[in-house]
Amino acid sequence: MAVKKVAFLTAGGLAPCLSSSIGFLIDTYTKKAPEVEMIGYINGYMGLLKGESIPVTPEVRKNALLLTQHGGSPIGNSRVKLTNVKDCVKRGLVKEGEDPLKVAADQLVKDGVDVLHTIGGDDTNTTAADLAAYLAKNNYKLIVVGLPKTIDNDVYPIKQSLGAYTAAEEGAKFFANVVKENSANPRSLIIHEVMGRNCGWLTAFTAIYYTKLLKRRIKFLPEFGLTRERQSIHAVYVPESRVNFASEAERLRKIMDKYDCVNIFVSEGACVKEIIKEMQKRGEEIPMDAFGHPRLDKVNVGQWFAKRFGELLGAEKTQVFKSGYFARSAAPCKKDLQLIQLCAEKAVECALAGVGGVIGKDEDHHNDLRACEFERIKGGKPFNVRNSRFRKLLVSIGQPRPRKTRVVKK
Repeated sequence: MAVKKVAFLTAGGLAPCLSSSIGFLIDTYTKKAPEVEMIGYINGYMGLLKGESIPVTPEVRKNALLLTQHGGSPIGNSRVKLTNVKDCVKRGLVKEGEDPLKVAADQLVKDGVDVLHTIGGDDTNTTAADLAAYLAKNNYKLIVVGLPKTIDNDVYPIKQSLGAYTAAEEGAKFFANVVKENSANPRSLIIHEVMGRNCGWLTAFTAIYYTKLLKRRIKFLPEFGLTRERQSIHAVYVPESRVNFASEAERLRKIMDKYDCVNIFVSEGACVKEIIKEMQKRGEEIPMDAFGHPRLDKVNVGQWFAKRFGELLGAEKTQVFKSGYFARSAAPCKKDLQLIQLCAEKAVECALAGVGGVIGKDEDHHNDLRACEFERIKGGKPFNVRNSRFRKLLVSIGQPRPRKTRVVKK
């Protein structure tokens, strides 16, 4: 396949890999195929539908690796599902009667694009899969090569999505500061709400990294009230396991009585079904996003846990802190940078060879780095609560192992 022009777009929520992915893609094309023209669609699929793009100039090529030092996306994001025609019409992205997939495909042809690189999570790449299928079915001679961005790390069959390591590290740093708020009041309950709609990976690994940080980098002075116990994690709750509030309240009450505080990590998707049922019983409407997901900012898991445990533990002050925006906007850590570079280089290799798919270590193919077929890409991969590092963490804080693991079949 002769590749003359490629385009990039980033979509969905932010993750600490978007800017770096574009930087490595531009740098790799410049080295391997300098004749290839490049553009970036502004604000994801929205920019593609509207035909809004910016060129990759010689100056950008020269300084592309500067992008690896930044978080966010230089070309902007949006949440647009090309198969949600009603939403696209409502937002003025297509006209009544138009098919967003056809509008997107025709715009790519108009712009002379041979390869579209999508950088996003499961929603972005399932939308890319819809677009790739439409292109193939209707004989458009261009391919889509995606990169797996999501701090939730919940995409089948990708072993490790880009940006997740960094988000966990940044969330740990965030909590190292806000945990000090428990010294502002007696009987303090602190809830650290971590992003993760369906998957507890980020919550678990943020807790693991924080515990590691606490042990290796922070010194204490117990003789003057500065103790490790007051800054430790006392409970971690993820969507894949049930919470026995009665037994947990009994356990955590003892900690509150002894140390005058309790610190809890919870995924933003934990107990969501229970919360939604309670809201529906009260006659409250559950707002949904363009992809049909409940709006978690309206469900507000952290506040629900704070209210429930606050009453059960007799907390005098309860605070909820969310590390999500802090964590997802960071520049990538060294471990992520290495993975992003490997995936970007593989993406260019596949693009030049005419092979579409989502680039990642394929769990169904011995974790080989390859272009995973779009039809196999799916979100909702659960965190394995039997993970040895997570189980070791729970043992160290005295929390019983999860009562039930939620299994999602492929």
